[in-house]
Amino acid sequence: MAGRLDGKVAVVTGGASGIGKACALRFAHEGADIVVADLDEERAHETVAEVKAAGRGSFFVRTDTSKHEDCEELAARVYSAYGRANALVAAAGISHALYVSGKEAAGPVSPEREASFIINKPIEYWEKVLAVNLTGVMYTNRAFARRMVEHAQGGSIVNIASGAAKIPIPGAADYCVSKAGVWMLTKTLALELAPRGVRVNAIGPGFIETPMTATARADEARGQQILSGIPMGRFGRPEDIANTALFLASDEASYFTGEILFPDGGLFTG
Repeated sequence: MAGRLDGKVAVVTGGASGIGKACALRFAHEGADIVVADLDEERAHETVAEVKAAGRGSFFVRTDTSKHEDCEELAARVYSAYGRANALVAAAGISHALYVSGKEAAGPVSPEREASFIINKPIEYWEKVLAVNLTGVMYTNRAFARRMVEHAQGGSIVNIASGAAKIPIPGAADYCVSKAGVWMLTKTLALELAPRGVRVNAIGPGFIETPMTATARADEARGQQILSGIPMGRFGRPEDIANTALFLASDEASYFTGEILFPDGGLFTG
């Protein structure tokens, strides 16, 4: 039975763990060759190995998406190897300025909550989060969109935003603003690229079981508090987001562009 991405090439930033890794593996099982971009080389190579075990081609490119040169080099490597990129999933991101890719993190809000408020937070923390979560997505989108247009092959770009794009979280202004920016970047880029056959959509995940949320989930009281606000009564799984990304990247979503889907268990309904 043919996969939904048979013969296609997909690039996943943040592909070493969490949502990015789930997207890489899901796409591979649907027939795509996968290029994994991340800063975590050890875990990225594990993703590559799993993709190859699924019978698809794959390689890793060490990429700091907050650096324009890295994103251009990533795109150049992909086009040199395959001559095309049919899909891009921009999943690289951080919950807060001190987050390290693939590691457990407490989340965007400091345990001492007011220390994370805008009036107290170091300005370099704000700059770091926006550099990775917003400017890095723009750099990645730009590098691949340019080549998709130049090669006249079309393509699908899927940006990972967050439910925090529409829900303000005290103590996480940098994170919320960065993800709201990704949503608007997606809309604007979609309009600019629609006549050229390139679709751009976004996903706003709710609370997902990833290394980024591990510390919060490990705290029983905090975990229960979060769960109590999710109508479906469970945390999301990375595969839930990967399935959404698969739909948006596939031809089944050929009339979707400029949209954001919120797989969140009802958390942000309304």
